[in-house]
Amino acid sequence: METAEIARRFLAFFEKNGHTVVPSASLIAEDPTLLLVPAGMVPFKPYFLGQRTPPHATATSVQKCIRTKDIEEVGKTSRHATFFQMLGNFSFGDYFKERAIPLAWELVTTPVEEGGFGIDPERLWVTVYLDDDEAAEIWRDKVGVRPERIQRMGKEENYWDMGVPGPCGPCSEIFYDRGPEYGAEGGPEADENRYIEIWNLVFMQYERGEGSGKDYPILGELPKKNIDTGLGLERLAAVLQGVDNIYETDIIGRVLHRAAELTGTRYGDDEQQDVMLRVVADHVRSAVMLVGDGVRPGNEKAGYVLRRILRRSIRNLRLLSGTDASFLHELTEVSIDAMKDIYPDLLDKAQVIFGVIDTEEKNFADTLRSGTALFNRAAERTRAAGGSTFSGADAFQLHDTYGFPIDLTLEMAAEQGLQVDEDAFTELMTRQKETAKRDAKAKKLGNADISVYARLLDTSGATEFLGYTDHEGEARVLGLIVDGEAVGAARAGDQVEIVLDRTPFYGESGGQLADKGVIEADGRGVADIDDVQKPLPGLFVHRGTVRSGELVLDDTVRAAIDTDRRASVSRSHSATHLIHSALRNALGPSAGQAGSENRPGRLRFDFTAERALGEAELAEVEEEVNTVLAGDIQVRDFQTSLDEALKMGALAMFGEKYGDRVRVVEMSDYSRELCGGTHVGATGQLGVVKLLGESSIGSGVRRVEAAVGIDAFRRLSKESLLVGQLSEQLKTPREELPERIDAMVTRLRAAEKEIERLRAERVLQAAADLAAGARETAGALLVVHRAEDGATGDDLRRLALDVRGRLDADRPVVVAVAGVPKDRPVVVVAANKAANQRGLKAGELVGVAARELGGGGGGKPDVAQGGGTDAGAVDRALSAVEARVATSA
Repeated sequence: METAEIARRFLAFFEKNGHTVVPSASLIAEDPTLLLVPAGMVPFKPYFLGQRTPPHATATSVQKCIRTKDIEEVGKTSRHATFFQMLGNFSFGDYFKERAIPLAWELVTTPVEEGGFGIDPERLWVTVYLDDDEAAEIWRDKVGVRPERIQRMGKEENYWDMGVPGPCGPCSEIFYDRGPEYGAEGGPEADENRYIEIWNLVFMQYERGEGSGKDYPILGELPKKNIDTGLGLERLAAVLQGVDNIYETDIIGRVLHRAAELTGTRYGDDEQQDVMLRVVADHVRSAVMLVGDGVRPGNEKAGYVLRRILRRSIRNLRLLSGTDASFLHELTEVSIDAMKDIYPDLLDKAQVIFGVIDTEEKNFADTLRSGTALFNRAAERTRAAGGSTFSGADAFQLHDTYGFPIDLTLEMAAEQGLQVDEDAFTELMTRQKETAKRDAKAKKLGNADISVYARLLDTSGATEFLGYTDHEGEARVLGLIVDGEAVGAARAGDQVEIVLDRTPFYGESGGQLADKGVIEADGRGVADIDDVQKPLPGLFVHRGTVRSGELVLDDTVRAAIDTDRRASVSRSHSATHLIHSALRNALGPSAGQAGSENRPGRLRFDFTAERALGEAELAEVEEEVNTVLAGDIQVRDFQTSLDEALKMGALAMFGEKYGDRVRVVEMSDYSRELCGGTHVGATGQLGVVKLLGESSIGSGVRRVEAAVGIDAFRRLSKESLLVGQLSEQLKTPREELPERIDAMVTRLRAAEKEIERLRAERVLQAAADLAAGARETAGALLVVHRAEDGATGDDLRRLALDVRGRLDADRPVVVAVAGVPKDRPVVVVAANKAANQRGLKAGELVGVAARELGGGGGGKPDVAQGGGTDAGAVDRALSAVEARVATSA
């Protein structure tokens, strides 16, 4: 049975049994205590915690999940994966064990031709919590599972909680027996490799108190008992498709076998290669889903997770193929095709997904080059110091800063005859993981308290937004919140959050900043509003300060926005849509929106792109946008179904959640997007749009910024004034300024080069005198010299080598030269072959000097360079070299 069919049957079964089918939430968690969604129940967490009232008594879903805690185990076991899908059925105080258990058994064992999964009951075992007699009895008496197939397990295996005070309860799990060839008899407690868990039924019936791990008190029963189940889609697919592990199922297996073809390997021939192929298959699919949900590669949070799995994929592909060829584009295509039956929206996002992943693969190739250079310098320092062990600190820096896997460092070190201090590397990795665990634990301890907003939303309903047509209106005060607590009144000076039944204020969303304005109770009090947020969908929370008097619950008030600010922000928002269309016309559909901000008179627009735009392309985009403005196209908005909007070509932003009904904003056929923001009535109202620049803000993501309307005019006026001043000062017509400035810059650079040449010559003129003044120290000829400030590192290096070359090559010679270019001290040491034979090596001597300077350095035995931060220690650094030579006899 194909994976997509398993998911379809699961949802159909529970829908037939009265459950509402809920689509998967985004992988990007709304819960501020989480980075990504790690479990199927996460989107329902506010209902289980009582923070929000569930819209349905029961629900079922196929939830996308990401877990990276055990990323190092991916590919090594039959069950670990970073991306997986959790089938679940949920009851919010509706039914409990007596229905959840029989439903699970019915679906799993019902014959395929009758809509079930058709698993032989004789292959199934179940576990229950130690003292959960109720669940054991239902399994035995109602379902008919033989008592010897029901095993009781402890708190670690069969008890669930959220890691914080709140709901908890026992679990019951269904295991599938893979057969004697996979391990020992005796059920799950005997061998969890043979007996694999496929479904976990969680019975939330108690409230837990404070504690750590599984050591906490039970405070009592919950007023409403809940059901949360999780059936691993990939694990069940492995069982129903008769394969050994999840990597060989129909969806993941397609990527795995294509990776084998591309790299010239064959799955099943070599265990080490098999692990790498499984890692690639898992990680490519994970990357596709993360990018599809709006994540972009970066150095922190979800972006770091994406970057890490992509780089692990690239590294494994290079090891498998023995080449630096690019394979991710084709594997991404295979993965999208394999997943499209479950997630058809991947086809619409395909070009953006390709663009992001292709760019990261290219960037990592550049990173590998940079990291390799760092490795070579560190290896050179190791050999120069006479060592044979590459430091664990350097290996960790390569891993942490450049994304170098440790196996790459080990391989490169072995090629140069070096070992790696793996113990030190492991210690540093352990420290990092412990820090990460502490951070994760700290995050778990808190759960954003949105209950005060949830109660308002539940009791009063969503806020009616008037702002598309009205700039002010009468409203009723439904809620007042001061210092996180609901209050009956807010008085002068209070920082207050105000919830109204209706409002003209736009709440910050979709890149558009919130409105500002006032809320006034006639003759009673006035509050200045400087921000509006929507902590829950449909709930507008006005944040500001009570200027005078007081506002009281149930007051009738007048809410009025700053209309000039609204008009300016609306112009920026409409300009954003136009720039988006112009960029797509210039770069193709892969230029997808990756974020935006619309503020008064200014905007920024982030988009996916594999390369920078040249000045000529930016000029064309700007001209195209302003041509549309001159056409004074009417801006129209209307509501329709999501399907209909997408059919007519309306663009949707990645990461945004849309309901069944959506608002479309269109400017003729030039621009058509799903958007809840405010806009101008016609494009001519924008006046003018001036692009201010384009830059990179991350892997595969670029940003343009622009001024709009009067702000754009002021910018152009300022630039015109500046050009006029230059024209006057240089006595050159405006149109000839580029050539005149270019000629001046050329002459200036030539002069700087000549000055540099003369200065270098002056430094080298000292070589003969320095050589003549060499003094004998412990049988060696020694020269130490402080050059004039400003001499570059290259000057010092040339001087040291010149002096060394003038001295007797048959005698040990050491030359140490130091200077302070650009406020940072540099020292260069040159030693000849005779000195090396005496144990005087440049790399070691530079280290002696650099320590005095508060830094480090290294190089070959014959010449080495170092530096530091203490410019006042140059003389001490040279004295340290002199002292080291003096003790070498």
